[in-house]
Amino acid sequence: MNDVAVQRIMDWLPIVSTTTVGYCRARQRLPLSMVSELVCQTGEFMNSQIPEKWRRQGRRVHLIDGTTVPMPEQQKIRQHILSKAAQKPELDFPICRLVGVICLSSGVVLNASIGPFKGKGGDEQTLVRSIQDSFEPRDVLIADAYYASYFFIADMQAKGVDILMEQYGARRKSTDFSKGKRLGPKDHIIEIMKSKVRPHWMSVEDYELAPDSIFIREFKTGGKIMVTTLSCPNYATKDELRQLYKSHWHVELDIRHIKDTMGMGILSCKTPEMAIKEMWVYFLAYNLIRFLMMKSALLADICPRTISFKHCMQLWSSWTQQFTKVDQGKKQILFMLIAQQTVGNRPGRMEPRALKRRAKPYPTLKQHRHLARAEVPKNGHP
Repeated sequence: MNDVAVQRIMDWLPIVSTTTVGYCRARQRLPLSMVSELVCQTGEFMNSQIPEKWRRQGRRVHLIDGTTVPMPEQQKIRQHILSKAAQKPELDFPICRLVGVICLSSGVVLNASIGPFKGKGGDEQTLVRSIQDSFEPRDVLIADAYYASYFFIADMQAKGVDILMEQYGARRKSTDFSKGKRLGPKDHIIEIMKSKVRPHWMSVEDYELAPDSIFIREFKTGGKIMVTTLSCPNYATKDELRQLYKSHWHVELDIRHIKDTMGMGILSCKTPEMAIKEMWVYFLAYNLIRFLMMKSALLADICPRTISFKHCMQLWSSWTQQFTKVDQGKKQILFMLIAQQTVGNRPGRMEPRALKRRAKPYPTLKQHRHLARAEVPKNGHP
């Protein structure tokens, strides 16, 4: 609002108000379905523009992962969104969980599902089932061990979608490579039977329609046991699948870009509906930045993953402040500038999850904010 008001003054236009009341009202009227559909449509449009050389043997590769986002401590949000069970309500922020599907080649968000927090990994299966219609035949899905469940793999096989995941922890201990059809050292195809106990979330009809057994490939590489439906060892060797699974790390970086680089890690809306809409707007902005990166990569004949996301976002922010009219010649220059800054390729890099710089010496808030605020005039700041 301030930028628009200043720009109007520079152009000798009438002065406008700098209050954000009108903007907030318009944002409330914005349909959530429209924003979410725009995210999916931009994702599919960009996915259709990907050249064959960016795909794996002509197939689309998608990454699946989940994360949590803290929300404002408003009573309306607390009534709909749960906090961590180990924390008292006055000591923590409400948390929502989201699961996203991201294209490996372009990094664009193809779809996402948002729900309440229900423990570590406890609700990711439900969220991914709500968006599994986004997958098409011949797609390849890469995910972690949370998604390596019988019914999800069976659904993907029925759709003609292949999966590559790490083996689930409980089954990892009982894996026996002496059984099944041997494909090589620590590599075999095994039949897994359907559980005789129907899951509580599954209807009787869906349980009856599920196959009685499925065949999957298990192999050990790099100290990990992997499961996949890419069963041909000549088409997909262990080394190729190990390198492909390493690309799952990109989804962690993409989530970091959305939450930290763009600022979605701290939401500002005060109601559940607006907070969810705010997240979808972040996804849409993220896809538009990825679109600029993809156009730049096509012109420079490089992979979009080699371009710096933060550099592209900063360039676009500066560009929109300097140029208000569309100039095709200058747009080409913008794409060239975006492609200049590349990120280093450091496979196998490992860093400790620790900070060297000390944080500010503020104590932790252990009571409601209004109670702590009332103590300041009496006792001063701690």
